Amino acid sequence: MSNEEARRERPGISVVVTTYNEEQNIGSCLESLLWCDEILVVDSHSTDRTPEIVRGYDKVRFVQRTYFGSAAQKNWAIDETAHDWILIFDADERCTPKLRQEIEKLLASGPDHDAYTIRRRVYFLGKVIRFSGWQRDQVIRLIKKGAGRYPNRRVHADMTTRGPAPLLRNVMDHYMVEDFHKYVLRIVKYSRWGAAQGWKEGKRSGPAEVLGRSLWRFLRTYFVQLGIFDGMRGLVFCLLQAYGTYVKWSILWSWRVNESRGIEPDLPVFDDREETWSGLEDLEQAH
Repeated sequence: MSNEEARRERPGISVVVTTYNEEQNIGSCLESLLWCDEILVVDSHSTDRTPEIVRGYDKVRFVQRTYFGSAAQKNWAIDETAHDWILIFDADERCTPKLRQEIEKLLASGPDHDAYTIRRRVYFLGKVIRFSGWQRDQVIRLIKKGAGRYPNRRVHADMTTRGPAPLLRNVMDHYMVEDFHKYVLRIVKYSRWGAAQGWKEGKRSGPAEVLGRSLWRFLRTYFVQLGIFDGMRGLVFCLLQAYGTYVKWSILWSWRVNESRGIEPDLPVFDDREETWSGLEDLEQAH
């Protein structure tokens, strides 16, 4: 089947892109997705030029919504899409031409599954990270509506699907670190959110978590997962992951200390509305 035949015969595809202050990324991301039938950008009230850039694309539908975490944002966006098949991207990701061709031919020929996993090729300051734990980075990003849902977690929420989600052959590009300072700030932000998730789940933190988990994170990514072969980028990157682990468990420890002093933590707001997580229980049972 030719590419043109696949485009004519496949069902419609909606793509969801979530953004916050992504003026450096959003244009390239959208350009790689213009082949989709619907593009929905859900923005968390950016303060840079992201809204202006997105509104310059006639094909793109732009909405703004308070951010309660990636899982809540994407679940909400999935419910707002018009087509039966949904592709999910972050602003720092790009759909490669080969991935586009594979998806279109897959859907045109009648897929055997309701969800598919895509491998990410990760870039750190312009160069692919080949190891450091990212050589097997893959995420479920192509689903049939109703066949996938994110769990109620503030960070690191892996989609739950109805049935298996086999891996596609081709990759998406993930430009994860283009500005080192911004990435460090993001690590700290995600660490706080991870601590908040731990607090919500009743977890505690002590030396085994603050020191043990941080040290193991570095040893695992740098030696076991071969970050040493990524050169200076691997060293910096693996230390950053260990730092994020240290910050997360240290924040949780500090909150527990203050709890004993009668001081409650200032937690980020969680989205506890039933409609955001509806359908998840049925998928978990089916899974």
